[in-house]
Amino acid sequence: MAEHASPVEANVAAIREGLVRACERAGRDPGAIRLVAAAKTFGPEAIAQIRDAGVVDVGENYVRELRAKRSAVEGVVWHFIGTLQTGSAHHVAELADLVHTVTPGRATERLARRAASAGRTIPVLLEVDFAGRGTGIAPERVEEATELVAGIEGIELVGLMTLPPLPSVPEDSRPLFVRLRELLGPLSESRPRMKELSMGMSLDYEVAVEEGATMVRVGTALFGARPPVDTGRT
Repeated sequence: MAEHASPVEANVAAIREGLVRACERAGRDPGAIRLVAAAKTFGPEAIAQIRDAGVVDVGENYVRELRAKRSAVEGVVWHFIGTLQTGSAHHVAELADLVHTVTPGRATERLARRAASAGRTIPVLLEVDFAGRGTGIAPERVEEATELVAGIEGIELVGLMTLPPLPSVPEDSRPLFVRLRELLGPLSESRPRMKELSMGMSLDYEVAVEEGATMVRVGTALFGARPPVDTGRT
């Protein structure tokens, strides 16, 4: 690390080192892992710093923030990682390059229609809910949901995503990461484009990589503590 690295550069370097360690333990290529900066509540200046430090994938939870930051920061791949809602899905279609939180239903259909009408095909991930929060699909419905989503014009199903409960220690998340990987296995055999696993955040991203994550969504470890008004996870 450079002697006079900024805090952001230091954070990026530390996370990259963690990814390398996890890949070494799992016998994986660090180049196969996409580090997605979860930027909820952080402004364009912070995102520009992250980009300049080499992180070009940025995740946003809210349409309003995604719109404002996309217009202010260039050279970024924008991921929508918040709950996809029917009332704003058409805006997500206009703003996001990849959507992590698709489930069968009206919101996904609206996302796809707007993308198709614009001549776009948006890569999407099916959100799997292991914790009963109601924001994804139950694991036993993954095969059915895959069939419902995979054929919709305007989107392309490329993998699975999950958001486990906040772990006390990183190992708490491992069983759910294993389950998500095991769900993807048979699906990817019949659908080769389904190869992405979006799982792991600031506390447990190394465990996620050990279990096959291709995308990790990291916020606090990159940007620092969020403003007190936000109580959400990263």
